[in-house]
Amino acid sequence: MSSKFSEKWETMEEKGIREALRPSDPLKPKIEQAIRRVQAQINRLNQAAERLSQRDKAIFAKIVDAYAKHDMKRANVFATELAEIRKMETFMMHASLALERVILRLRTVSQLGDVVVTLAPATTVLQKVAKGISGVLPTAERELGQVGTLLSEIIFEAGHSTGMTLDFEVANEDARQILSEAAIVAEEKMKEKFPELPTGLTSAEKTSTGSGYDY
Repeated sequence: MSSKFSEKWETMEEKGIREALRPSDPLKPKIEQAIRRVQAQINRLNQAAERLSQRDKAIFAKIVDAYAKHDMKRANVFATELAEIRKMETFMMHASLALERVILRLRTVSQLGDVVVTLAPATTVLQKVAKGISGVLPTAERELGQVGTLLSEIIFEAGHSTGMTLDFEVANEDARQILSEAAIVAEEKMKEKFPELPTGLTSAEKTSTGSGYDY
């Protein structure tokens, strides 16, 4: 908790205001449950990404072999396949990083009780990630959809008990920021993790960029 927030918190005149902004006892188990369920989907995404990573290495080795033998036709076929694999890897990493930021927000709520403002962007991120992985990991999509519903219920309960209203414009902008930051980190990690294709084949790899999300 920052000193600025602490000072603002301590200067509230009514203790009741401070109490109202804390998650009630029934809300805390729901938040903890949401954290566990989101973490489970992060693990699932990471496992899928690792399988793709192994496939990536195998295809890259074939490209290098074909390139060394001057078999450019074969090298380009593998390069096209690798581009699709890396596109999916970037997407999986982006989704995982975005969900990690959702967990950070959930943990902040359990500490500070800023339920409505903090959870609304997290709920939007969950919806976008769930939609994005629907064709790849349908089970994860359903689970994230259920977690999103759970968070919406928490927001409703908190808003009802505190009288706080949701600013959708601010929440959506925060969600876009979370996804954008996750995309940047995912791209950087991909560049660090995997070697570039040999000269002449890089154009195929460039098609792999893009987060897959509509901000």
